[in-house]
Amino acid sequence: MKKLSFLLFGLLLLLAACGSGGSNGSTNEPTDNSNGSNTGETTEETKTYKIGTTQIVEHPSLDAATQGFKDAITDSGLKVEFVDNNAQNDQSMNVTIAQDLVSQNVDLIFANSTPSAQAAKNATADIPIVFTSVTDPVIAELVSSMEAPGGNVTGTVDLHPETIAKTVDFIVNELGIKKVGTVYNTGEQNSVVQVEQVKALLEEQGGQLVEAAVTTSAEVKQATESLLGQVDAFYIITDNTVVSALASVVDVANSNKLPLIVGELDSVAGGGLAAFGFSYYDIGYEAGEMAVKILKGEAKPSEIPAAYPGNLKLVVNKSTADTIGVEIKDSWNAELVE
Repeated sequence: MKKLSFLLFGLLLLLAACGSGGSNGSTNEPTDNSNGSNTGETTEETKTYKIGTTQIVEHPSLDAATQGFKDAITDSGLKVEFVDNNAQNDQSMNVTIAQDLVSQNVDLIFANSTPSAQAAKNATADIPIVFTSVTDPVIAELVSSMEAPGGNVTGTVDLHPETIAKTVDFIVNELGIKKVGTVYNTGEQNSVVQVEQVKALLEEQGGQLVEAAVTTSAEVKQATESLLGQVDAFYIITDNTVVSALASVVDVANSNKLPLIVGELDSVAGGGLAAFGFSYYDIGYEAGEMAVKILKGEAKPSEIPAAYPGNLKLVVNKSTADTIGVEIKDSWNAELVE
């Protein structure tokens, strides 16, 4: 009888042990979920971030900056979905794009150009914004200062502090020209700032700046032609409207054997005679590195100083120099492109 009771007790223990192996019991085997975590929480390695990009217009320099930004994100290893937008130089579309990105609740906005950054800042004070290709973010009221941006905006600048001074000095003292023409969009704040600097520096050296204003790229060629007979050279700054139609300026300048000095290196490759510049790809890449820090939670935009581009170099287009009859001097120490 005792033996039978002992067997029954053992059977009950065995049944209880089997029951504890159900779905409510603990197990040494990991649960199967997509991020490899037993908690089901999203980690930095598995989260897909959404970055909205907004660019004012297509042209080689801005395109290179956007590519640099994206490459920096890719190199960081973060998983990112890009929502790309281009306003095609339409200011109302520029504003709409910014508002739409905010409504999509993107994790970060990349604003390529001063108008793009201004529209983004006006649309949100919460979503982080990283800009590039902005000439003066303080005057544009994007940041409080270069060193301490404040707010939700930071980024990289497309005007080295010495660019315009070196360019004006080159025009006056190396090319021997004092009457200079420029075409720009008065609606672009970055352009107004640059033109004022060029004018002041030229006047200091006994020169004169003759201006022609445009509002669209379709007006660029006619505005350039209006300066003929009044100037001995053209200086096209980093104006998005004019640079997007640079081919028409190159045509007018070369046809009339007039030097065309430009504000960035991509425009030298596009037919301009010379520029003191830097790589737009590089400033885009640096902006991308800032974005990575923000997305990883390593820093807030207000804590990341806005950055100037690196060292300047003089680049000269040899084919253009030959076409208009300009001698390239060894003393320039210029990098040559065809």
